[in-house]
Amino acid sequence: MPTQHFKDATENIALPSNRWYEKHGGMRGNMALRLAVLSRGPRLYSTRRIVKEAALRGIEVEVCDPMKFSLVVNEGSVDVLHKGKPFTHEAVIPRIGHSITEHGVAVLRHIEQLGIWTANTGQGILRSRDKLQASQILALNRIPVPKTVYVRDILDVEHAIETVGGLPVVVKVTQGTQGDGVFLRHTAFEVRNLVQGLLMTGKSVLVQEYIAESHGKDIRALVVGDQVVACMRRRARGREFRSNYHLNGTVEKVELPPGYEEAACRAARVLGLNIAGVDLLEGKDGPLVLEVNSSPGLEGIEKASGVNVAGAIVDYVLEDTAFSEVDVDQLLRTVPGSGVLSLQLRNHPKMVGRRLDEVFASVPVFALSRGDRLVWNPDHDIQLRYDDVLVCYGELTELRSSLRQAMLGVPREALMFDEAVKPESEQV
Repeated sequence: MPTQHFKDATENIALPSNRWYEKHGGMRGNMALRLAVLSRGPRLYSTRRIVKEAALRGIEVEVCDPMKFSLVVNEGSVDVLHKGKPFTHEAVIPRIGHSITEHGVAVLRHIEQLGIWTANTGQGILRSRDKLQASQILALNRIPVPKTVYVRDILDVEHAIETVGGLPVVVKVTQGTQGDGVFLRHTAFEVRNLVQGLLMTGKSVLVQEYIAESHGKDIRALVVGDQVVACMRRRARGREFRSNYHLNGTVEKVELPPGYEEAACRAARVLGLNIAGVDLLEGKDGPLVLEVNSSPGLEGIEKASGVNVAGAIVDYVLEDTAFSEVDVDQLLRTVPGSGVLSLQLRNHPKMVGRRLDEVFASVPVFALSRGDRLVWNPDHDIQLRYDDVLVCYGELTELRSSLRQAMLGVPREALMFDEAVKPESEQV
């Protein structure tokens, strides 16, 4: 396959700079780790445990209030001040509360632009905190979730109830934490009244399938660095159906089956989270991912499992701070006129079953998404499947013409025309 075009086009792309490290005395490997925990609650159990475990490992650790940061933007540079002084830490664990998500993520993104390592990215936090977007991403990646309908009009309620399998149903708002904004309703009248009230207050509403066999209980899996380090089963008390620990639910140790562990790790991974609490329902056909929390509480799970979760988080920080994540999409846009296009074969069934080089002999395909795998520089003789997604990189005008030629089977010259008004990135 023609992969040289991708290599040539990316030779001059600059990776995120290490201006911060140069400014503050060298690279990570040359200095003792200085860790910041972004939290407004230094006395909270989870924050205190992380600070304690970091101190035990000889790490210089500070709890930094996200609301005390100043973000500086200048031509060609950004900088971060905390309480009016330069931010001199080289690793960050964000513990950003829901009430300050917007500001906290803005701070975190600024820190990321300086090349400072962060346990979770701002983008990952935003994805996980929007229940609709999280469900969309999970479903797209074939991770089982309860049937869910996004409702914007009271007239859609009946159809939503029918779509998720009938009454009772769970009604929830897209933004919420610790069980807040989650309701169980048993009649259509109750559902309509609740949805109407939520819509009138400006809330975005989801109607979700009720999993009867998991009533009042779920499993919380704590994922750190693509591994489940601890888990617990949570149970609601009395008539309460929400099992959250902060709603006085009980917790107990549980052995996590391999299928549940895989679902938890994949859910955290596709949302872009290195540290996450994944809530799993025990469905009759296996695990269903209910929610993914980017700032999971540690008290309940440490007590239930007996695992030093805070220590596992700090150990992960120590192991991973030599590396940083890169926004590949943004990176590949830095060459003027070049970008990424993707092609979903389900929209082009005539290509299914053919070899890659038969269809895309002149198109630089540098990745193929198949199921839960991403194949870089796929072999030219690989056979295309219905659910494959091809990812191509190159000069956009040329790339669009080549893709159209492959899709339509006509000479490329017949398809050439002025595309100056086209956006720099699109999905074919």
